[in-house]
Amino acid sequence: MKSENMLLMKHVSKTFHPGTVNEKCALDDVELVLKKGDFATIVGSNGAGKSTLFNAITGAFFVDKGLIMLDGEDITYRKEYVRSKVIGHLFQDPLKGTAPHMTIEENMVLAYLRASTSKNAYFSRIRAADKKKFREQLALLGMGLEDRMKNPVGLLSGGQRQALTLLMATMVTPKILLLDEHTAALDPATAEKVLNLTKQIVAERQITCLMVTHNMHQALELGNRTLMMDGGRIVLDVSGDERSRMTVEDLLSEFAKRAGKELDNDRILATVKK
Repeated sequence: MKSENMLLMKHVSKTFHPGTVNEKCALDDVELVLKKGDFATIVGSNGAGKSTLFNAITGAFFVDKGLIMLDGEDITYRKEYVRSKVIGHLFQDPLKGTAPHMTIEENMVLAYLRASTSKNAYFSRIRAADKKKFREQLALLGMGLEDRMKNPVGLLSGGQRQALTLLMATMVTPKILLLDEHTAALDPATAEKVLNLTKQIVAERQITCLMVTHNMHQALELGNRTLMMDGGRIVLDVSGDERSRMTVEDLLSEFAKRAGKELDNDRILATVKK
Protein backbone atom coordinates (compact mmCIF):
# COMPACT_ATOMS: atom_id res chain seq x y z
CA MET A 1 0.00 0.00 0.00
CA LYS A 2 1.46 3.35 -1.05
CA SER A 3 1.51 6.19 1.43
CA GLU A 4 2.00 9.96 1.37
CA ASN A 5 4.80 9.28 3.85
CA MET A 6 8.10 8.11 2.38
CA LEU A 7 9.71 7.22 5.71
CA LEU A 8 8.05 6.26 8.96
CA MET A 9 10.01 5.30 12.08
CA LYS A 10 8.08 4.42 15.24
CA HIS A 11 9.63 3.69 18.65
CA VAL A 12 12.97 2.70 17.06
CA SER A 13 15.69 1.76 19.56
CA LYS A 14 19.15 0.23 19.28
CA THR A 15 21.66 -0.62 22.01
CA PHE A 16 25.14 -1.84 21.16
CA HIS A 17 27.04 -4.29 23.44
CA PRO A 18 24.10 -4.73 25.86
CA GLY A 19 24.96 -6.06 29.30
CA THR A 20 28.65 -5.14 29.03
CA VAL A 21 30.77 -2.23 30.26
CA ASN A 22 30.66 -0.92 26.68
CA GLU A 23 26.85 -0.80 26.55
CA LYS A 24 25.72 2.14 24.42
CA CYS A 25 22.15 3.22 23.72
CA ALA A 26 22.59 4.63 20.20
CA LEU A 27 18.92 5.14 19.31
CA ASP A 28 16.34 5.80 22.00
CA ASP A 29 12.67 5.48 21.01
CA VAL A 30 13.13 7.47 17.78
CA GLU A 31 9.97 8.77 16.09
CA LEU A 32 10.32 10.26 12.61
CA VAL A 33 7.99 10.83 9.66
CA LEU A 34 9.21 12.15 6.30
CA LYS A 35 6.64 12.98 3.67
CA LYS A 36 7.44 12.40 0.01
CA GLY A 37 9.71 15.19 -1.21
CA ASP A 38 10.81 16.28 2.27
CA PHE A 39 14.43 17.44 2.52
CA ALA A 40 15.45 17.43 6.19
CA THR A 41 18.82 18.47 7.58
CA ILE A 42 20.16 16.89 10.78
CA VAL A 43 22.62 18.38 13.28
CA GLY A 44 23.85 17.13 16.63
CA SER A 45 26.85 16.49 18.83
CA ASN A 46 29.29 13.66 18.16
CA GLY A 47 27.67 10.42 19.27
CA ALA A 48 24.17 11.91 19.07
CA GLY A 49 23.02 9.04 16.83
CA LYS A 50 22.97 10.69 13.39
CA SER A 51 25.00 8.04 11.53
CA THR A 52 23.34 5.28 13.57
CA LEU A 53 19.96 6.58 12.42
CA PHE A 54 21.12 6.28 8.80
CA ASN A 55 22.47 2.76 9.40
CA ALA A 56 19.13 1.73 10.90
CA ILE A 57 17.40 2.95 7.73
CA THR A 58 19.87 1.24 5.36
CA GLY A 59 19.79 -2.04 7.29
CA ALA A 60 23.46 -2.07 8.35
CA PHE A 61 22.02 -3.67 11.50
CA PHE A 62 18.56 -4.66 12.69
CA VAL A 63 17.01 -2.46 15.38
CA ASP A 64 16.17 -3.92 18.79
CA LYS A 65 12.61 -2.68 18.66
CA GLY A 66 10.38 -0.41 16.64
CA LEU A 67 9.04 -0.15 13.10
CA ILE A 68 10.64 1.23 9.93
CA MET A 69 8.40 1.79 6.90
CA LEU A 70 9.60 3.00 3.49
CA ASP A 71 6.97 4.13 0.98
CA GLY A 72 4.30 2.13 2.77
CA GLU A 73 6.36 -1.09 3.04
CA ASP A 74 7.70 -2.56 6.28
CA ILE A 75 11.50 -2.80 5.88
CA THR A 76 12.34 -3.26 9.58
CA TYR A 77 13.90 -6.68 9.00
CA ARG A 78 14.67 -6.40 5.29
CA LYS A 79 18.30 -7.16 4.46
CA GLU A 80 20.70 -4.35 3.63
CA TYR A 81 21.42 -5.46 0.05
CA VAL A 82 17.68 -5.46 -0.70
CA ARG A 83 17.20 -1.98 0.75
CA SER A 84 20.21 -0.68 -1.23
CA LYS A 85 18.16 -0.95 -4.42
CA VAL A 86 15.91 1.89 -3.26
CA ILE A 87 18.09 3.81 -0.78
CA GLY A 88 20.93 6.11 -1.86
CA HIS A 89 23.68 6.65 0.75
CA LEU A 90 26.68 9.00 0.63
CA PHE A 91 29.38 9.11 3.28
CA GLN A 92 31.77 11.78 4.53
CA ASP A 93 34.73 9.82 3.15
CA PRO A 94 34.93 10.30 -0.65
CA LEU A 95 36.72 6.93 -0.90
CA LYS A 96 33.56 5.10 0.14
CA GLY A 97 30.89 4.34 -2.42
CA THR A 98 33.15 3.63 -5.41
CA ALA A 99 35.53 0.83 -6.44
CA PRO A 100 38.92 2.54 -7.03
CA HIS A 101 40.44 -0.09 -9.34
CA MET A 102 37.42 -0.14 -11.64
CA THR A 103 36.82 2.49 -14.31
CA ILE A 104 34.27 5.29 -14.05
CA GLU A 105 32.11 3.46 -16.60
CA GLU A 106 32.33 0.13 -14.72
CA ASN A 107 31.35 1.83 -11.45
CA MET A 108 28.35 3.41 -13.14
CA VAL A 109 27.32 0.08 -14.66
CA LEU A 110 27.41 -1.58 -11.23
CA ALA A 111 25.35 1.22 -9.67
CA TYR A 112 22.83 1.07 -12.50
CA LEU A 113 22.41 -2.70 -12.29
CA ARG A 114 22.24 -2.73 -8.47
CA ALA A 115 19.33 -0.28 -8.49
CA SER A 116 17.55 -2.05 -11.35
CA THR A 117 14.22 -3.61 -10.46
CA SER A 118 14.81 -6.55 -12.79
CA LYS A 119 15.53 -9.85 -11.04
CA ASN A 120 18.05 -10.68 -13.76
CA ALA A 121 19.74 -7.28 -13.63
CA TYR A 122 23.21 -8.60 -12.86
CA PHE A 123 23.08 -10.79 -15.96
CA SER A 124 21.87 -7.96 -18.18
CA ARG A 125 23.94 -6.41 -20.91
CA ILE A 126 24.58 -2.69 -20.87
CA ARG A 127 23.47 -1.24 -24.18
CA ALA A 128 25.14 1.52 -26.16
CA ALA A 129 22.16 3.73 -25.26
CA ASP A 130 22.91 3.18 -21.56
CA LYS A 131 26.56 4.16 -22.03
CA LYS A 132 25.44 7.28 -23.90
CA LYS A 133 23.20 8.14 -20.95
CA PHE A 134 26.11 7.64 -18.52
CA ARG A 135 28.22 10.03 -20.57
CA GLU A 136 25.44 12.65 -20.65
CA GLN A 137 24.97 12.44 -16.88
CA LEU A 138 28.70 12.77 -16.27
CA ALA A 139 28.79 15.86 -18.49
CA LEU A 140 26.24 17.52 -16.17
CA LEU A 141 28.84 17.47 -13.39
CA GLY A 142 30.98 19.94 -15.34
CA MET A 143 34.17 18.13 -14.30
CA GLY A 144 35.20 16.61 -17.65
CA LEU A 145 34.60 13.07 -16.38
CA GLU A 146 32.62 12.18 -19.51
CA ASP A 147 35.96 12.11 -21.37
CA ARG A 148 37.58 9.89 -18.73
CA MET A 149 35.09 7.01 -18.58
CA LYS A 150 37.83 4.42 -19.11
CA ASN A 151 39.99 5.84 -16.29
CA PRO A 152 40.16 4.07 -12.91
CA VAL A 153 38.16 5.90 -10.24
CA GLY A 154 41.24 5.81 -7.98
CA LEU A 155 42.83 8.50 -10.16
CA LEU A 156 40.08 11.04 -9.39
CA SER A 157 40.23 13.78 -6.76
CA GLY A 158 38.06 13.56 -3.63
CA GLY A 159 35.57 16.04 -5.04
CA GLN A 160 35.32 14.22 -8.36
CA ARG A 161 34.76 10.90 -6.55
CA GLN A 162 32.07 12.38 -4.30
CA ALA A 163 30.28 13.94 -7.29
CA LEU A 164 30.47 10.60 -9.09
CA THR A 165 29.12 8.77 -6.03
CA LEU A 166 26.20 11.22 -5.87
CA LEU A 167 25.47 10.57 -9.52
CA MET A 168 25.66 6.80 -8.99
CA ALA A 169 23.34 6.96 -5.96
CA THR A 170 20.69 8.80 -7.97
CA MET A 171 21.05 7.21 -11.46
CA VAL A 172 17.89 5.28 -10.73
CA THR A 173 15.90 7.68 -8.52
CA PRO A 174 16.01 6.29 -4.96
CA LYS A 175 13.03 6.37 -2.63
CA ILE A 176 15.23 8.18 -0.11
CA LEU A 177 18.71 9.73 -0.27
CA LEU A 178 20.88 9.74 2.88
CA LEU A 179 23.74 12.24 2.92
CA ASP A 180 26.12 11.79 5.88
CA GLU A 181 28.22 15.01 5.88
CA HIS A 182 29.06 14.22 2.26
CA THR A 183 30.89 17.52 1.65
CA ALA A 184 32.77 17.76 4.98
CA ALA A 185 36.04 16.25 3.70
CA LEU A 186 36.21 18.47 0.60
CA ASP A 187 37.85 21.87 0.14
CA PRO A 188 35.37 24.80 0.36
CA ALA A 189 35.11 25.43 -3.40
CA THR A 190 34.61 21.75 -4.24
CA ALA A 191 32.21 21.30 -1.32
CA GLU A 192 30.06 24.14 -2.65
CA LYS A 193 30.04 22.61 -6.13
CA VAL A 194 28.98 19.18 -4.83
CA LEU A 195 26.35 20.78 -2.57
CA ASN A 196 24.87 22.77 -5.46
CA LEU A 197 24.79 19.60 -7.54
CA THR A 198 23.02 17.84 -4.65
CA LYS A 199 20.37 20.56 -4.41
CA GLN A 200 19.82 20.44 -8.18
CA ILE A 201 19.40 16.65 -8.35
CA VAL A 202 17.16 16.47 -5.26
CA ALA A 203 14.93 19.29 -6.56
CA GLU A 204 14.68 18.01 -10.13
CA ARG A 205 13.83 14.45 -9.08
CA GLN A 206 11.82 15.48 -5.99
CA ILE A 207 13.85 13.00 -3.94
CA THR A 208 13.06 12.57 -0.25
CA CYS A 209 16.33 13.40 1.49
CA LEU A 210 17.98 13.33 4.92
CA MET A 211 21.26 15.23 5.20
CA VAL A 212 23.60 15.32 8.19
CA THR A 213 25.59 18.57 8.37
CA HIS A 214 27.87 20.27 10.88
CA ASN A 215 27.11 23.67 9.35
CA MET A 216 24.37 25.42 11.30
CA HIS A 217 23.61 27.86 8.49
CA GLN A 218 23.13 24.99 6.03
CA ALA A 219 20.92 23.26 8.58
CA LEU A 220 18.46 26.17 8.41
CA GLU A 221 18.85 27.14 4.75
CA LEU A 222 18.75 23.77 2.98
CA GLY A 223 15.58 21.77 2.49
CA ASN A 224 12.31 22.30 4.35
CA ARG A 225 12.97 20.79 7.80
CA THR A 226 15.68 20.86 10.46
CA LEU A 227 16.17 18.04 12.97
CA MET A 228 18.49 18.10 15.99
CA MET A 229 19.64 14.91 17.72
CA ASP A 230 21.09 14.22 21.15
CA GLY A 231 21.58 11.01 23.07
CA GLY A 232 20.02 8.89 20.35
CA ARG A 233 16.82 10.97 20.28
CA ILE A 234 15.40 13.58 17.94
CA VAL A 235 15.04 16.50 20.37
CA LEU A 236 13.96 19.14 17.85
CA ASP A 237 12.05 19.06 14.56
CA VAL A 238 11.23 22.44 12.99
CA SER A 239 9.72 23.37 9.64
CA GLY A 240 7.50 25.95 7.96
CA ASP A 241 7.19 29.50 9.32
CA GLU A 242 8.81 28.58 12.63
CA ARG A 243 11.94 27.44 10.79
CA SER A 244 12.02 30.36 8.35
CA ARG A 245 12.03 32.82 11.27
CA MET A 246 14.78 30.99 13.15
CA THR A 247 18.35 32.22 13.44
CA VAL A 248 21.29 29.96 14.27
CA GLU A 249 21.25 31.41 17.79
CA ASP A 250 17.55 30.50 18.11
CA LEU A 251 18.35 26.96 17.02
CA LEU A 252 21.14 26.61 19.60
CA SER A 253 18.91 28.05 22.32
CA GLU A 254 16.04 25.70 21.46
CA PHE A 255 18.44 22.75 21.45
CA ALA A 256 19.67 23.66 24.94
CA LYS A 257 16.07 23.80 26.18
CA ARG A 258 15.09 20.45 24.69
CA ALA A 259 18.33 18.56 25.41
CA GLY A 260 18.94 20.14 28.82
CA LYS A 261 22.49 21.11 27.86
CA GLU A 262 24.48 23.24 25.44
CA LEU A 263 25.55 21.84 22.06
CA ASP A 264 29.17 20.76 22.47
CA ASN A 265 30.38 19.98 18.95
CA ASP A 266 33.35 22.27 18.16
CA ARG A 267 33.00 21.74 14.40
CA ILE A 268 29.38 22.86 14.53
CA LEU A 269 30.05 25.82 16.80
CA ALA A 270 32.88 26.97 14.51
CA THR A 271 30.28 27.56 11.76
CA VAL A 272 27.99 29.70 13.92
CA LYS A 273 29.82 32.98 13.36
CA LYS A 274 30.42 32.46 9.65
